[in-house]
Amino acid sequence: MKTEEKETQPRYGTVNFERRKHPRFNVNLPIEYYRIDSSISHTGKALNISEGGLLIYFPEEIEIGQHLKLKLFLASGSEMKTIEPLVEVVWIDFHLGTDWEDYRTGVRFVDIVTEDMEKLKNFLANLSK
Repeated sequence: MKTEEKETQPRYGTVNFERRKHPRFNVNLPIEYYRIDSSISHTGKALNISEGGLLIYFPEEIEIGQHLKLKLFLASGSEMKTIEPLVEVVWIDFHLGTDWEDYRTGVRFVDIVTEDMEKLKNFLANLSK
């Protein structure tokens, strides 16, 4: 018996080097937030979302490591649901000029109740369809 050797063919295409644990979805969702040590709420908007966190535009600069309480409004068809997670700021974009009005900020979920996580998963499942 003769054993045939197969020659390995090079493969061409796009390689995805995405290191994220969860897929992200582009959105435009209103949020309310407040610092843990304050009862004054502010508004912002989420521009993308995943099971792990959000990209948010805040009207003010917030420090990396700061914890915030969010109220995120999830529109699903004619329904409006809210979730209220605790998040931590993990990165910020530094402004190169003084004309910018919003601060692009990445946050990760630190604490989210099971019911809110289910709402979030359902919302994301609808986005992926």
